[in-house]
Amino acid sequence: MSTQPTKQRLVNPLLLKLLMQRTGTGREVSMRDLADIVGVPHQTIGHLCTGKRINIDGDVASRIAAAIGVDDAILWIPIQRAGLVALGPADVDDVEQAA
Repeated sequence: MSTQPTKQRLVNPLLLKLLMQRTGTGREVSMRDLADIVGVPHQTIGHLCTGKRINIDGDVASRIAAAIGVDDAILWIPIQRAGLVALGPADVDDVEQAA
């Protein structure tokens, strides 16, 4: 049984962009280079950096964090633990409408 949640929610797109500017090695990594390292389409990284996408598979989230040299918990919140505080405004509206 895996302890890694299947989905992760990005804490903040700006944080991802800032950490890409100075990775654990002290070097900047571009969206395209990060995508190549992680093994995802570069649009995936672009959408994460702009906030167009905030949820991603746990294994991809871990690879992104490792590639920029930070712990998973710096960038990601397991969706199973994410409450309304972790949701964006559009998500909160969806939750309220469903209630």
